[in-house]
Amino acid sequence: MDDRPDSEAQHHLGLDAIRDRLRLLYHGRSPRALRFQYTVMTVDLLIITFFIASPVLRERPFFLWIDYSIAALLALDITARAMASSDIPRWLRQPTSIVDIFIMLTLLFPLWLANLGFLRVLRLWSLSRSGVFWQPLIRRGYGQWREVVQSVVNLITFLFVVTGFIYTFFFREGAGFAGYIDALYFTVTSMTTTGYGDILLPGPWGKLTAVVIMLAGVTLFIRLGQAIFRPQKVWHPCPQCGLQRHDPDAVHCKACGNLLKIPDPGD
Repeated sequence: MDDRPDSEAQHHLGLDAIRDRLRLLYHGRSPRALRFQYTVMTVDLLIITFFIASPVLRERPFFLWIDYSIAALLALDITARAMASSDIPRWLRQPTSIVDIFIMLTLLFPLWLANLGFLRVLRLWSLSRSGVFWQPLIRRGYGQWREVVQSVVNLITFLFVVTGFIYTFFFREGAGFAGYIDALYFTVTSMTTTGYGDILLPGPWGKLTAVVIMLAGVTLFIRLGQAIFRPQKVWHPCPQCGLQRHDPDAVHCKACGNLLKIPDPGD
C-alpha cells in the first residue's frame, strides 16, 4: 500500500505549523513575540554597526569569520520572513526584500563583491521599513514619529553609503581608519554644502561625486525638516482608498470620505 499521500499531507501540515509559528513571532503581540521582535531588532542594529565599520575592518584576519557568520544569520532571517509571509512571491518583489537578498550575496561572496560592500548599510533603510521594527513601537504609542525616524534613517543611510563609496573608490588600499574619517568628513561637508576645500576628490569623477552628494544632501535635509515641522499625522490606512496618513482627530478620510475609526493613542 502506498503511503506517500499521507506523508505529503503530514509534510504540508508540519510546514504550515512552522509558518504559523513564525507569523506569531514576527507579527504577534504576545510577550514572547515582543521579546523576539526586540531581540531581532537589537541583532540587526549590531549587524548594521559592523556594516558601517566594514570598509576599515576588511583587511583584518577575523573579518571573513564575522562576515560569513552574519551571512548565515541573515539567510535564516530572510528565510523565516519569507515563510511568515502569506504571499511569498509578492514578498520577494518588495524593495526591502531585494535589498536584503543583495546584502546577503555580498556577505556570501565578500572577495568577488568587495567593492560593493559599502551598500550593506542599506540594511538600515530596509530595517526602518520593516514591520518587525515598527510594530512594537506603534503599540507603545510611538507611531506618530514614524515619518521623522524614516527621514533621519534615510539621511544616515545615505551618509554612510556615500562614505563607504568614497573610501572604496577614492582612498584605495591602506587608508585605514584615518582615511575613513577623511571620507566621512568630505561627505558631511559636501552634504551640508559647507565646502571647506581641505579635502578634494581627484579628477572629473571626484567633482561629479561631490555634486551628486550636495544635491542629494540638500534634498534629504529638506525632507527631514518637512517631517519634523509640519503638522503631525497618524498612520491609519483607509480601508476604502488606502490613504495612510490622517489628522489625529479625523473622522472621515480626506481622499474618499470613508468613515475612519482611528484608535486613541492609549488604546
